[in-house]
Amino acid sequence: MAARSRWTEGCKALRLSCWNGDGVRGRKLELEHSLSQHSVDTCLLSETFLNPGQSRRLANYGRHRIDRPTAGGCTANLVRRGIVQPSLPVPGLTHLEATAIQVTMVGKPVLILAAYLSPSRTLIGADLTACFGGELPVLIAGDLNAKHVDWKSRLNTRRAKLLRDYGDENSCLIFGPDSPTTNPHNPLVTPDVLDIVITKNLSFLLYLISCSALSSDHLPVLIDTAFRSSFHHPPDRPDWTNFQTQLEELIPFYSELHEMVISTCVENFSNAVLKALAASTPKRRPRDYPRPPITAGILEEIRLKNRLRRQWQLTRDPALKAEVNRLQGSVTRRLEWRNDQ
Repeated sequence: MAARSRWTEGCKALRLSCWNGDGVRGRKLELEHSLSQHSVDTCLLSETFLNPGQSRRLANYGRHRIDRPTAGGCTANLVRRGIVQPSLPVPGLTHLEATAIQVTMVGKPVLILAAYLSPSRTLIGADLTACFGGELPVLIAGDLNAKHVDWKSRLNTRRAKLLRDYGDENSCLIFGPDSPTTNPHNPLVTPDVLDIVITKNLSFLLYLISCSALSSDHLPVLIDTAFRSSFHHPPDRPDWTNFQTQLEELIPFYSELHEMVISTCVENFSNAVLKALAASTPKRRPRDYPRPPITAGILEEIRLKNRLRRQWQLTRDPALKAEVNRLQGSVTRRLEWRNDQ
């Protein structure tokens, strides 16, 4: 489906993206830049290749992860801070990997899942039922390694036929963008659509477009909706009930007052008010110094890299591929230098 404006009746629509990162450990900086550049609210990642204990924090985004005990695979959700997004378990999965969150859209909760199914594993209906069998509307996005012309792939695979049949039997809709989402490293393999979106009982439309960005063999897919999610704004004021409790505990009791005790009482009272106020006010961690903006030179190099990458996807010219790799290394080094300043 084609992309459309993010503005609906004066309100900015919720934007999601899904991306098969083919490993995200070395792509943190470019992922941060891409999420900011495209104003993504929720990013659904597959094949993160993160192991338990490996932490990857991104500025302005919270994360929910499901890691494998072995190498490969793994899924994660990155959610812009401020969006109400409790994480939910998905019990009963056998082969499918999925990380689920719940967001409120159009006044109703919606289950959003980042999903991945390895080509070496079998698609089974029980895994899909574990995702779609609840009462909530569901949106799943990711790489299920299933190709079908119904979602704009070049050919039909057996797995995709099973997926389409399940969707028909269970009132699910399956979407793919108009252009390929994967560009294999092997130049003999033709680009195709692998990253798809599956929905059930959604009351609004989705608009998909793949964009030439990031350095995986998959392109990120932007998913625009017609509605904004519920936001949670942290309180700017102190919790006065907690303030009163703290103050009562901090102020000592004096049975008799005289001139020296009064001056001590005033000093203790002032200190108690400051401590109670600090204990009952939400704590924030502002940056000690603002991060420098990305320079025009780096932005131009990113645009050139994306443009040449798109040309290489069409021509498979080895010289273009070498130039894309050179530019990718240059962008990464310049972003690292910029973040160290």
